Amino acid sequence: MKPLFPVMFCVMLFAGCQKAEPPAPGVRPALVQKVIESDAGDRTVYPGEIRARHEADLAFRIGGKVVARLVDVGAIVRKGQVLAQLDPQDVVLAAQSATAQAAAAEADHAFAKAELERTRKLVDQKFVSQTVLEAKQASYDASRARLSQAQSQATVAANQAGYAKLVADQDGVITAVFVDAGQVVGAGQAVMKLARPDQKEVLINVPEHRVEVLRKPVKVLVSGWVRPEVLVAGRVREIAPAADATTRTFGVRISIPDPLPEMKLGTTANVLFAMDDARQPGYVLLPLTALTQYDGKPAVWVVDPTSSAVTIRTVQIGHYREDGVTVLSGLKKGEMVVVAGVHKISAGQRVRPIEPATGGRQP
Repeated sequence: MKPLFPVMFCVMLFAGCQKAEPPAPGVRPALVQKVIESDAGDRTVYPGEIRARHEADLAFRIGGKVVARLVDVGAIVRKGQVLAQLDPQDVVLAAQSATAQAAAAEADHAFAKAELERTRKLVDQKFVSQTVLEAKQASYDASRARLSQAQSQATVAANQAGYAKLVADQDGVITAVFVDAGQVVGAGQAVMKLARPDQKEVLINVPEHRVEVLRKPVKVLVSGWVRPEVLVAGRVREIAPAADATTRTFGVRISIPDPLPEMKLGTTANVLFAMDDARQPGYVLLPLTALTQYDGKPAVWVVDPTSSAVTIRTVQIGHYREDGVTVLSGLKKGEMVVVAGVHKISAGQRVRPIEPATGGRQP
């Protein structure tokens, strides 16, 4: 038996040194989306905010301390309604002083006029010389000028007293308030914002590579947040001539001729641009989470319907959107693409496809 022990020991040692084969990967669930090619041209959706076409910052024409703010954000105001008021004490005193100066100038002018008339009579009677008459005429002209100046200053002072009240110059809605009672403001400093709700539009931000497309005739549809299934017609009214310095996007204003009652100022809206051009190729809209890379190119994982194994496939990307990414080529209608956890999948791995309840969403 002793000669057999070394042989058995060597066999056991050799068996222990062999590397164990890794277990075959199991079937894992994977969220997939079925490829549905669009039957229309390119469609792009942008979120935006409903605003009034006409907005204005209201401000006092004079500086002073705010003693009353009579409206809040969201208040509906009428033309001529008082919105805020400054401390009127100083401007009232200035108006009274200007009025008194005008009265004094008027008295001086009346005296100069009487002196001129008496001097003319004396000149006719040869009691005084022509030089005296010319001096009285100059004094009269100067008093008349001083009276006109004092009256103008009194009018300006009276207007300044009226400027202590901030009055709405048109009907509208207060969309913002910047000051409160007790705050000292300067002349021209914005106090609140007044918007006219009769004409509404949507302000969206568009990346620079999409601006030129919107300059062409496009079909525009707008949906509100409350009832997104209801679409109303819109029109591109204005495209900003320069990009925003922070976001590097261009502001685009979409006018809404017939807005829904739910489309109130400040609410969220989605703007859909549809390029109805038959020459444009169809595309597939996928979530951004479906994209990965293969050899430095964009790629997706495609599920084999027979073996349920995944294979990687490079695709051609159209452009990135708020609701996903468009794929121009590389996929066929009916194929299933993994749309979640793509960085945890390896080639040839078997998966159990799970489609979302709503299926692949296409515009």
